[in-house]
Amino acid sequence: MLNPVTQAICRTVIALGNSLTVIGCVGLILGLSGIISVDSFSLGISSGIRIIGSVAIAGCLLSAVGYGVIEYGEH
Repeated sequence: MLNPVTQAICRTVIALGNSLTVIGCVGLILGLSGIISVDSFSLGISSGIRIIGSVAIAGCLLSAVGYGVIEYGEH
């Protein structure tokens, strides 16, 4: 059983992860459809599409960690 503080932190991590995933996926869709220019997101030798995709992947990882901690705490 997780204490309330840990549950609140996990819920915050999950919400942040879900938000980043949605933002990244919307950015990818808008970039691939040509509505926004993905070149404005490029950093160094990384293309803009890679940076936007990294945001979506980071969101998925944060959500997975948050859900994993909650599930681990239930057992």
